[in-house]
Amino acid sequence: MDVLYLSISMGAGHLRAAEALKEYVEQRYPDSRSLVIDTFKYINPIVHKIFVDGYLNIIKSIPFAYGTLYRMSEQMDNINKLSNTLSKFFSYKLIKVIEDFNPSIIVCTHPFPLQIVSCLKRDEKIDIPSVGILTDYVNHPFWFHDNIEAYVVAHNSIKRDMVKCGIPENRVYSYGIPVSKVFLRKTSRDKLLEKFGLEDKVTVLIMGGSLGFGDIKGVFFSLLRSRRDIQIIVVTGKNKRLRQQLQRYVVQYDKKVLLIGYTDEICDLMDISDLILTKPGGMTISEALIKGLPIFLMTPIPGQEERNSSFLTSNGVAEKIDNEMDVQRVINEVLDNRNKLLYMKDKSKELSLPNSGYKILQLMEELVI
Repeated sequence: MDVLYLSISMGAGHLRAAEALKEYVEQRYPDSRSLVIDTFKYINPIVHKIFVDGYLNIIKSIPFAYGTLYRMSEQMDNINKLSNTLSKFFSYKLIKVIEDFNPSIIVCTHPFPLQIVSCLKRDEKIDIPSVGILTDYVNHPFWFHDNIEAYVVAHNSIKRDMVKCGIPENRVYSYGIPVSKVFLRKTSRDKLLEKFGLEDKVTVLIMGGSLGFGDIKGVFFSLLRSRRDIQIIVVTGKNKRLRQQLQRYVVQYDKKVLLIGYTDEICDLMDISDLILTKPGGMTISEALIKGLPIFLMTPIPGQEERNSSFLTSNGVAEKIDNEMDVQRVINEVLDNRNKLLYMKDKSKELSLPNSGYKILQLMEELVI
């Protein structure tokens, strides 16, 4: 099976989903060919800079503006028509790589390349089975196309939403968001504590996605001042400035702290941790659910992450932290209530779909036959 993965690096989650699924395919088909393309970068570096850097600047500087655009895109046909026009314009750039690679199937983990594939199929430029993998716990019209063979979503409620919006039920599969196989294993906590130089006590993991977004600094300072005997792990991602800022304050408090930049050891850090504070990105949430971690949500990006947050809190797996003043209160309420803590852990495992990668691979095999 030869697979072409099309994604976009708006944050790390979309590409991580593609890379995760690639693991499952290559395990079962060692001789298969795989190609993961960051679509905007491939089309044109300037296009990538305009769209991706523009997106990142908006959510960092004026997130409410992004939230407004997101809601408008759900309701206004003109925005969807513009997106489809851009997809059609850029589609010719992908024809050559598709023809040269000649994949058995195309997997898209972002709606924009899926639109491009849809345009090519509609214009009869290609005739290759194609799958869209939604990497959030929310539905959106940008994913809706008549000529895509299958959609993979994170939960049955999202499947119901898509069916209500006109997508045939037999094309929507609630198999979950694929995560790397490393998250399916459990490593001894004692060994990991020794590896990272940590102590055997309540451990809080703070994450802000690959770019270190969110009020990590405020949450971190609040926990440093806590009277509770805890240790703190902070993953600052690619935000080197944030890591340097936090490092200056660590020595002023009597707390065990581990500061880590961008890392491929998130699985081990989750195995050490008793709970996680994070912005509600789809991939991080899926990984935390598989690990059965109680989730505390902070500073969601307006739009899809706000919807992710609502989904998780309504299902009992997460508590929302509205500001840094709430951090100690909300966490203490859960840690001091063993039944609440166990309930959140059980709900996390109940909502998780650890076999997602295997199920999606089976679906791909059925489409290729």
